Amino acid sequence: MDSDNPVTMDDEAVDAFLGSGGTGVLSLSTADTTPPHAVPVSYGYDAVGRTLYFRLAVGPDSSKSGLDDRPVTFVSYGEESGRWHSVVASGRLEGVEHADIATETLAGLDRVELSLVDMFGQPTRVVDFEFYRLVPEELAGRVETPMAE
Repeated sequence: MDSDNPVTMDDEAVDAFLGSGGTGVLSLSTADTTPPHAVPVSYGYDAVGRTLYFRLAVGPDSSKSGLDDRPVTFVSYGEESGRWHSVVASGRLEGVEHADIATETLAGLDRVELSLVDMFGQPTRVVDFEFYRLVPEELAGRVETPMAE
C-alpha cells in the first residue's frame, strides 16, 4: 500500500492483485449521447510490461466493433484478506497483430493466463475472437480501509 494514502495501492500491490489474469469489466467508449458499452471479460496481465490482454468476441452479432485504438476503461475487483480491492486501467485498445508490437506482444502473452469465460450462448468454437492489448495510460488501485472499532 501507499504509505502516504492507505486506500491507494502502490505498483507492487496492483501487480499482485491483477496476478497473471482474472476477470473484470471492460467499458468501451460509444457515441457522445450513448452510455459506454460494458462487458464482463477475462484478462491476462503481464506485470513486466504492465499490459493487459483480452480475447474479445467479434463478428456480425457482436455489439463490439471498431475496437482498434478505441478508448476503454477496465475494472477488476474482488475481496482479499477481508478487504475489497479494485484496479482501474484506462487507455486505448491495440490489436495484437500490428507488426510494430508483435514481438513485444508474444513475449507478454507468454507471461499471462488468459482464461476463456463462456458467456456466448453458443459453442465457443463458432465464436470469432480477436486478441487485443491495453497498455494503460492510467493504472490505479484502491483498497478498502479497515473500519475503526
